[in-house]
Amino acid sequence: MTHRGMIVPIGGAEEKMRDPAILSRFVDLCGCQDARIVVIPTASSLKSTGRNYITILRRLGVKHIKVLPFETREDCLRADWLAVLEAADGVFLTGGNQLKLSTTLGGTPVTAMLRRRNAQEGLHVAGTSAGAAVLGEHMIAFGNEGSTPRADMVTLAPGFGLTNLAIIDQHFRQRDRLGRLLTALAYNPEPVGIGLDEDTAAFIDADDVMTVAGSGAITVVDPSTMTYSSMDSAKRHSPVCVLDIRVHVLVDGARFDLRGRTAEPPPLPPRATRRAQARKP
Repeated sequence: MTHRGMIVPIGGAEEKMRDPAILSRFVDLCGCQDARIVVIPTASSLKSTGRNYITILRRLGVKHIKVLPFETREDCLRADWLAVLEAADGVFLTGGNQLKLSTTLGGTPVTAMLRRRNAQEGLHVAGTSAGAAVLGEHMIAFGNEGSTPRADMVTLAPGFGLTNLAIIDQHFRQRDRLGRLLTALAYNPEPVGIGLDEDTAAFIDADDVMTVAGSGAITVVDPSTMTYSSMDSAKRHSPVCVLDIRVHVLVDGARFDLRGRTAEPPPLPPRATRRAQARKP
């Protein structure tokens, strides 16, 4: 019996020391202390990135951690590294440059294995920052800051294709990226836009229901109700007109069904907890 693993895009700058709630939840998904987790630091230009995540994951009790530092496309053919990936319970893609991920790993046995094992064998795949952007079928490769969509504001490239239901953007509120996500959706309003704040993650399950975790928010842009886009006639640098798009802002515990396009607020705390909160000055 086949089953899909979780897809976990993280907005970057996730808490790693004081209360690493997102990473702890990912570790629990993968099997807690007995989880076999592979870290792929390809997006990062820092040689220490892989070692740093080993330290973080060991603090969370993980015994079996491997770093696969794919630096060239030839690395992606190494049978020994592919065997490690084949045995993993979870894979974590670090931040950095998403184009470095796509140009190095795209179209290789590595990405083919990630897609197959996530879709059929329950492999959980998480990515932070650049590692989040690359998880979808379409990836934001470049883009400018600002809240207004403009005709040349974003460049799209193929991602790893673990899901075709969403375009993912990261560092969303911190870097004012609403405009570039709207621009990406104005080209073709098929997928949902997911804008991830820092230290915030979307845990997307096998039914494509997304649950929010973390200290920030996720901005969900649903273009399914769009009635008009001027993208086809907009001149370079010009603003783009889009009408009747739905926007949700979701916080920790809130959910969004990527297929049904429905949102749910976080569950209410127990009544006793609510009374205690109400009494606080």
